[in-house]
Amino acid sequence: MKQVDIKGIIVPIITPMNEDESINTDVLKEQCDRMIDAGIHAIFCFGTNGEGYILNGKEKELVLSTVVKHVNGRVPVYAGTGCVSTKETIEQSKMAEACGADVLSIITPSFAAASQDEIQRHYETVAASVPDMPIVLYNIPARTGNKIDPKTVGKLAQVDNIVGAKDSGGDFKNILGYIEAGKSRKSGDFAVLSGNDQLILWTLQAGGTGAISGCANVYPHNMASIYDEFVAGNWTEAKKCQDAIGPFRDNFAGANPNTVVKTAVRLLGHNVGLCRAPFNMIPDAKIDAIKKTLEVDKQKGLW
Repeated sequence: MKQVDIKGIIVPIITPMNEDESINTDVLKEQCDRMIDAGIHAIFCFGTNGEGYILNGKEKELVLSTVVKHVNGRVPVYAGTGCVSTKETIEQSKMAEACGADVLSIITPSFAAASQDEIQRHYETVAASVPDMPIVLYNIPARTGNKIDPKTVGKLAQVDNIVGAKDSGGDFKNILGYIEAGKSRKSGDFAVLSGNDQLILWTLQAGGTGAISGCANVYPHNMASIYDEFVAGNWTEAKKCQDAIGPFRDNFAGANPNTVVKTAVRLLGHNVGLCRAPFNMIPDAKIDAIKKTLEVDKQKGLW
């Protein structure tokens, strides 16, 4: 199995698009450089902010192969390969392995309700199909309708190549449950990542190893500094960076968060385009609010 430290601030990098909604690979490369230059610890293709839910298989292969080649080992590259069916998840996981991804992030099956036994079997089957690939479980029940219970995480942590879990549910007790469940792993450490940007510092303090941070697309240095300052023992500075994103996250109210993030990156002068329809409508009043937040945050030195 590939040996990769699952830690730090991992950016679910946005997928830049042209006006016709085709993938803009040139700007994608620019965004990879922007993230790495700012100190981001890993790049994650096809997260929620990367619109993995709306890309087809060929587009995902294009994005991932572009990122892996361009990053060229500077930081680890994660790939989101979870699909509704076990069969397609295996296909996407093998594609990601062939493209050279370092880690797989696999979201739960969605739409149809799944029992914990079905979720466990799903992940075990996928893991067995790509035994050389480290896998991070991805829990985001508000989007998928299915939650991975801490007890199930504890069972899956015994699978050699299931090495961590990301929780985006916003329930800190669930993150604590994952951290405790991971302690039962018999072969190496089990990493727990926050998928909620407001909980990064608290997750680190509780024994987690980092976060997959959507806001890192907007403020990569600030988000990376939460982890770096914490690891360095500078709690006050880490807390300052953690608190700094509150005003920007206030813009998520009444809007699609990944649309807000991509809009903000575009307003910063990067030609990333819109989110793919239909998830790309944002009121003028919200755009004005984002502009005001960005201006205030510029004065604070966030970008």
